[in-house]
Amino acid sequence: MTAHLQDLEVHLPNRPGALADLGQALGSNGVSLEGGGVFTHDGHAVAHYLVDDGPAALTAVNAVGLGPAVVRDVTMTRLNQETPGQLGALARMLGDAGVNVLIQYSDHAGNLVLLVSDEHTAMCRDVIERWEQG
Repeated sequence: MTAHLQDLEVHLPNRPGALADLGQALGSNGVSLEGGGVFTHDGHAVAHYLVDDGPAALTAVNAVGLGPAVVRDVTMTRLNQETPGQLGALARMLGDAGVNVLIQYSDHAGNLVLLVSDEHTAMCRDVIERWEQG
């Protein structure tokens, strides 16, 4: 696994087997899934997966006709799982800094994965750095 993980967003067709097609396409191309999931709203499914090779993931998805799809950089940190309110506290810091969180999920190791707009990335990383310093 590379050190630079990215979020793969795929808009899946509303049909049985679409998730299988995605998983098989990624697996066949050696793309490791490090976290994420599929979320459906109003009958529209969107997959967000943390991948270890964004360009290969995008190529695999496009080759089987799934999508639209995009790969974006993420920001990651760790919450203290023993302390209630950690997500709220960090989210408040981000909100107070003007950072709008678009997507949030966890990776397989329990790290918090955040996807923000490009114009908010630098500020998000600054807030995360302060968060990690205590």
